[in-house]
Amino acid sequence: MKTIEFLPAARGDYDHAFDWYLKRNAKVAEKFSAAIDVALKIVAGNPRLFATFDGVHRICLVRGFPYSIIYRCGENRIHVVAVSHASRDSGFWQGR
Repeated sequence: MKTIEFLPAARGDYDHAFDWYLKRNAKVAEKFSAAIDVALKIVAGNPRLFATFDGVHRICLVRGFPYSIIYRCGENRIHVVAVSHASRDSGFWQGR
């Protein structure tokens, strides 16, 4: 399994989403965190499972939440580029 590494902006995306859920319901925030963990384990176990959409980046939907994890595969690790809400502009993360 490859190591998962969040870009700082992607960590910010995750933290913002987690905090949003936490302010509303701690149990839902925990479920969100667990769903992200499950998605990341799937990605780490088989990084090429998800098709590329621009030749470099891949997208993994987070089950049970309107979020996706956008990542790219490096030689020794997986770089999480964004944790994106479905209603957010799809290109907000480009340039990271």
